[in-house]
Amino acid sequence: MNNVPVLMVRIYITESSGLLPKILNYLKKEAKVRGVSVFRAIRGYGETGNHTTSLVDLSLDLPLTIEFFDHQEKVAVALEALNKMVKPEHIVTWEAKSNQ
Repeated sequence: MNNVPVLMVRIYITESSGLLPKILNYLKKEAKVRGVSVFRAIRGYGETGNHTTSLVDLSLDLPLTIEFFDHQEKVAVALEALNKMVKPEHIVTWEAKSNQ
C-alpha cells in the first residue's frame, strides 16, 4: 500500500463564536481542501469557562472541533489564513499518512 504524507489540522471553537460558517466557507471555496468534518461536543471547558448540555437543554454554546487534512503545502497556505481567524492556541496540527 502506498502512503502519501499529509498534514492533519484540528481547530477548536465554540458555537457562539460565529466562526464556523466563515471557516467552512474559506476551506471549501478558497483553500479547496479535500474535505472537512465538524464535531459537536457534549461537554468541554476552556478559557471561556464550562460548556455543557443535557437532554433538556439545547445549548448553543457547545465546543466545536473542525478537522481536515490535505497535502502539506496546501495546508500551510490555509493555516496562514486560519491563524488570522482563530484565537492563538486553538489550532493543532500533526503529520500523518494517507492511503493512496
